[in-house]
Amino acid sequence: MYAIIETGGKQYRAEPQGLLQIETIEGDVGSIVEFNSVRFVQTDQDPIVGTPTIAQAVVKGEIVRHARTRSITVFKKKRRKGYRRTRGHRQGFTHVRITEIVTP
Repeated sequence: MYAIIETGGKQYRAEPQGLLQIETIEGDVGSIVEFNSVRFVQTDQDPIVGTPTIAQAVVKGEIVRHARTRSITVFKKKRRKGYRRTRGHRQGFTHVRITEIVTP
């Protein structure tokens, strides 16, 4: 069984006991989160497709940790003008362990 959920403007495949790396969400480590925007659920019998979401379907998970990704370099340059800018960026993320998929 698995579900497709949407959070942070992206869609993720969530399986029970699976670990997801999603955009940063509010909450303390160890707290329970619920994702109500469930797009698709594949059960043992039949798939359930949302239009666009499935009513009363919830994916529950536990926040494992908050962290930041590796640094990337953002470099801008205009040739022959002496314009150069170098910046770094680290995106924050949250690891969530999926505990339960509840279907209607």
